[in-house]
Parts: sequence; structure tokens; C-alpha cells
Amino acid sequence: MRLKLVPSLTKWDFFRRSKITFGASILAMIASVLLFFIVGLNFGIDFRGGTTIRTQSTQAVDVGAYRDALQPLNLGDISITEVFDPSFGDDQNVAMVRIQAQEGDESVSAATVIAAEAALQNVDPSITFPSVESVGPKVSGELIQTAIIAVILAIAAVLFYIWLRFEWQFSVGAVAALVHDIVLTIGIFSVLQIQFDLAIIAALLTIVGYSLNDTVVVFDRVRENLIKFKKKPMKEVMNLSINETLSRTVMTSGTTLIALISLLVLGGDVIRGFVFAMTWGVIVGTYSSVFVASNILLWLGTKRDWTKPDANQGNQFANVDT
Repeated sequence: MRLKLVPSLTKWDFFRRSKITFGASILAMIASVLLFFIVGLNFGIDFRGGTTIRTQSTQAVDVGAYRDALQPLNLGDISITEVFDPSFGDDQNVAMVRIQAQEGDESVSAATVIAAEAALQNVDPSITFPSVESVGPKVSGELIQTAIIAVILAIAAVLFYIWLRFEWQFSVGAVAALVHDIVLTIGIFSVLQIQFDLAIIAALLTIVGYSLNDTVVVFDRVRENLIKFKKKPMKEVMNLSINETLSRTVMTSGTTLIALISLLVLGGDVIRGFVFAMTWGVIVGTYSSVFVASNILLWLGTKRDWTKPDANQGNQFANVDT
């Protein structure tokens, strides 16, 4: 007996309320942009600057105890992660303590670093501090610039790939869906003020790949059905294609969400921001593949026969049979 989240044959009309769904997506994107400029993001140490203290001890790293020891110092955003490496010995326990730059200062002062080290030594007398590194505002600005360039290059690569694999109309639809997913993800981080650091940039790039994969599956079936049903209206062909791939889409997104939600609940604070971004990205990525990318492709239209050149290629009046 096989588990079926979606019936084998579905005939849902995904374009019945296309104006409402597409309009809602546009409004959500506008709201996300406004929130970004009005409220802003809760940037982490990677983007705001701060100091990283590397600790080493013969005792096991206790992240909770380290955090409790530093709490009375009121240092603001503190990130503590244990470092694992196969080359470490049994008595070599390493952690990275990141402290954000204090208000009005370009970096964490030497006195603050000394106080933090003293607090950690009270928890573990055997602890040592092999290195202390500071990230200033200039480096943080460069990280923001590099992160933006990385996302833009990823979207540009997607645009070029889809253009080569399909046609420019498919490419525009796919890239619009990717921009939709990224903008809405930034919007939700602005609303909830979840810490935004380099791990979230990695999540955004992962979302780009996931959303693209989902969109390509739908578009590939659309192209097959356009060749198979040359006389059927474009809207019917696209509805048929989405319905035929719906079971795969739901199963893929559903199983991915099960793993992500488990990590979100049980994974701890260190990866919670990354996992939340991925969870949100899977949801909006699945939505955009059907209700954003497909809507744009339906509006732009495309040729109906890939076996020969089409003089009307790119005709936006796609609902008129050629």
C-alpha cells in the first residue's frame, strides 16, 4: 500500500483565481521591500562587526554554561559554537565565541575582551584563548556587498540556464519566482527580526536552487505537453502539466519540510535562523513555481512546436491557438 498525499488524477484549475494569487504576491513583495527600508534587518556579527574569541579546553564545551557566564556582562548579541575537527585530540575541545561591537564603538574593546575571558575562566579554569579576531565595519560592509553579488550572480546564472534549456519566456517566469522567494524571505526576517547573518545568505542561495528545481520540473512537463497537444489552449496545457507534477511537488516539499521542522524544533539556536529561512523558502518556493512562474509564462506565451521555427515565437496572446 503506497502513501498518496495527492490523488493520482487531479483536475484543479490553478488559474481560476490567478489575478488574486498574482496580485497577492505583488502586494507581499511591495510590503517586504517597505519593511526592509522602514524596519530593516537584525544584522548579526558578520554584518555589524564584532570580535571572535577562540577557546580551547581539556574539558568538554558547555555552550549553556558559557552563555550564562557572559550574560551578566550585557554584551548584546553573543554567538557560541563548538568546533569539531578530526585532527583534534580527546583533550582538545574548541569553541568560537562571537561578541557584537558595542553601540558607538567600531569593535569590541580590549577591556570587554578581558572581562569575557575572565568570565569564561570562572566556568572552566583550564580554558585558554589561542586567538582573538575582530571584524570591523569595513569588513562587514564588504561582506554585505559580497553577499548581494552572490545572490545576483546566482539569479543571473539561472536566467541564462533556463534561457538555453527552454526559451526566454520560461526564463523570465523562473527568475520572477526566484526574486519573489528572496524578497519575501527578507520581508519575513524583517518582520520577525530574526538575526540575519552569513548563514542566512547561504540559505537564500539554497532556496534559489530548490525553487529553480521545482520550477524546472513544471516547465519541463509544460514543454512536453505543448508538443503533444498542439491544438489545446495554453491555459489548459499548463493546468494539465501542473496537475501531472502536483504529486511529485507535494511529496518533495512535504518530506523536505518534515526534516526542516524537526531541525527547527530540535536543532538548537545555532542553526535555527538558517533552518527557518529554509523552511520558509520551501513553502514560498513551492507556491511561486505554480502561482508566479506559471502565471508569467501564461501571460507571455511561447511557441507550440519545438520541431520547427515559429514566426510568432514569444507571442503574448498565448490563449489564441496558432
